[in-house]
Amino acid sequence: MRVETSGVKTFVIKYRANGGGRTAKQHWLVIGRFGPLTPDRARKIAKAKLGGVAAGADPASELQAKRRELTMTQLIDLYEKEGCVIQRGKRQGEPMKPRTKAYTLARLRNHVIPLLGTRRAPEINSGDIERFVTDVTAGKTAKDEKVGPRKRIIVRGGAGAARKVVRDLSAVFSFALRSEIATRNPCESAAVRKTDNRRERFLSLEEVTRLGIALDEVEAEGVNPKAVNIARLWALTGCRREEIAGLRWSEVKLDEGMLVLSDSKTGKSARPIGAAAIALLKSIKRADNSDFVFPAERGEGSYQGTKGVWAKVIRKAQLPGVNAHTLRHTIGSTATSSGEALALTGAILGHSNPRSTAIYAHVQIDPSRQAAERVSAQIAAALAGKPGSGLTAAQNATEIDAIVRSLVERLTQQGVDASEIGALVDRLVEDNPSQPNKAAA
Repeated sequence: MRVETSGVKTFVIKYRANGGGRTAKQHWLVIGRFGPLTPDRARKIAKAKLGGVAAGADPASELQAKRRELTMTQLIDLYEKEGCVIQRGKRQGEPMKPRTKAYTLARLRNHVIPLLGTRRAPEINSGDIERFVTDVTAGKTAKDEKVGPRKRIIVRGGAGAARKVVRDLSAVFSFALRSEIATRNPCESAAVRKTDNRRERFLSLEEVTRLGIALDEVEAEGVNPKAVNIARLWALTGCRREEIAGLRWSEVKLDEGMLVLSDSKTGKSARPIGAAAIALLKSIKRADNSDFVFPAERGEGSYQGTKGVWAKVIRKAQLPGVNAHTLRHTIGSTATSSGEALALTGAILGHSNPRSTAIYAHVQIDPSRQAAERVSAQIAAALAGKPGSGLTAAQNATEIDAIVRSLVERLTQQGVDASEIGALVDRLVEDNPSQPNKAAA
């Protein structure tokens, strides 16, 4: 059994071809991964393979020769069975999440197989990739096909689809390189664009006000309140679409003012939330038979009916093209516009930028919660039709009092003389006469 650094366990056999002997070439042959394959079954397969070797067979060379003849369709089938793993980063070697795997394979089967499926994988070159991207962009793979009751496959193609699928195809060829099926990755040298457009759209507080009015209107019209509350939490927390739609009560820590997501895009993630989001979550009645905050109307799982309601909301608010990720950008924009530190903004959003992760890891929960409160207060005010109101003067004074008390307590613990602390507070009051006096300390 070979155990990789990622923890993946694989059964292999080692043998020398051509009858054995020290001069014979040594081969390693993968039998299969532990889990789907039990040790007893692996031993039986190994006995059969090694019996063939004793009779003069060379199963590893035969397998490599066979794989070199794979068509793109066959390669994608093999990739589905063996290659759908994270290829870079700290999660390298881990299996793709089910949703990611499903979307990836759908793009490969709907775009690559119709255009390149019969071609032998090792023969694909960079020019083929460039023509493939041009064809997908032009919509040659577009289709609208009914595949069952109330189920259709709609493939649109276009520039965005071409960028996504060429990244998927590059991962397939990287897998083919590691498996010695191909000798190069033609996507790397192809003159095609692989990065998506940078998302810069966010809502102004005036637009958030329109969004809040539209949410109130559709709620009054009798739409499912789950869809409306999901949308409100998108706006108040900056969480990703499925992080809220699939939120579980076990992940909600109202006393701590936190969402502790067990499996976000970046793994386990703690997100501070403000008072408005906490109040909204407290107002939601918990279902007896489900841990989901927004359980499905029928069957198990989480509620999936936001699409139609959201389309109605953005039409009413006259905000075409706005989606859940726009609201995530809005939280980030509001935070930075309000002067919040980038580290605190990252703590609110659970940002995935590796270079920022080290900074976020050292952010204390209390400051990040205060930042979440300040930012979500502005969003909540705008949703309620009061753009720009933000925190009241009383809330500001309360926050400043808390900061002063914390500072005095820390200085006292460090042995600073009380008279020196008093002099420091006096100087602060003199410099900022609008701030609380030293009686707060």
